[in-house]
Amino acid sequence: MAAINLTASGPSTFILNGIPGLEAAHIWISIPFSMFYIVNLLGNFMVLFVVSKEQTLHMPMFLLLCMLALTDIGMSTCVVPKALCIFWFGFKGITVDGCLTQMFFLYVFTTTQSAVLVTMAFDRYIAICDPLRYATILTNAQIAKIGLVVLIRAVLLILPLPLLLRRLPFCTNRVILHTYCEYLAVVKISCGDTRVNRMYGLVITLLDIGLDLTLICLSYGLIISAVLRINSKKSLWKALNTCTAHICVMLISSTTFLFTALTHMFGQGIAAHVHILLANLFVLVPPMLNPIIYGVKTKELRDKVGKYLCRM
Repeated sequence: MAAINLTASGPSTFILNGIPGLEAAHIWISIPFSMFYIVNLLGNFMVLFVVSKEQTLHMPMFLLLCMLALTDIGMSTCVVPKALCIFWFGFKGITVDGCLTQMFFLYVFTTTQSAVLVTMAFDRYIAICDPLRYATILTNAQIAKIGLVVLIRAVLLILPLPLLLRRLPFCTNRVILHTYCEYLAVVKISCGDTRVNRMYGLVITLLDIGLDLTLICLSYGLIISAVLRINSKKSLWKALNTCTAHICVMLISSTTFLFTALTHMFGQGIAAHVHILLANLFVLVPPMLNPIIYGVKTKELRDKVGKYLCRM
């Protein structure tokens, strides 16, 4: 049946299989998928709306939060609509160009998010370790330049992924065991030599998440060192409290991404549906939780959101 379906789909089409082994439960799985996606959109658009409307929030910290919100919306939007089409209507076909485009934008948003988290850690480092120079080091114009550099870096790192896949031959097996065009899932169905593709995928993981995590840990090592020298307990608690939201967001995003990447690379004994569920949780859970965490932990944002909600 698979061969017949593939023939019917044409030579320029891949088949996204959804979650193998759980096809009968696709409708039930779509319920949390759609709920997480709706909460994600509502939360992140609320952050963007409130920060854009409130002049008092036009500061580096909140501009970075808007960048994070945009990457959260982009990541989940690259994946969830197509996944829901698979779950609800059985629309499993995707053109090769559509697949590579989805992959490119998904990983650009993922890489951008990682770099934004690094910048947010640097922002907290300056705010705590060198507060008197904070306003001169991190201006709104400086944040805009950083955002542009972050985006260019992401594009340059990710652009080789679809280009390397373009050179691979794909024979009769065009069924991708996934809900979206995850890089290694597409590499696995090629009938050509994929060593370069796998190597570049590993390099991207190390350069992107590995380097960014190292920089974040370095920033927080310096922050902890500075905080421990504070004699006043009140000042100590205030300094730590300014970092808790970012630490929570960073841990959720980095942990889910690393676990997903490592299970795809080295977890051959793990069931396919576990791989795919983990990969989907990465693009669903952190984007949904990030605006909630910042909304709860950041007093200025919480107060402004509350003001607009009371007007409704």
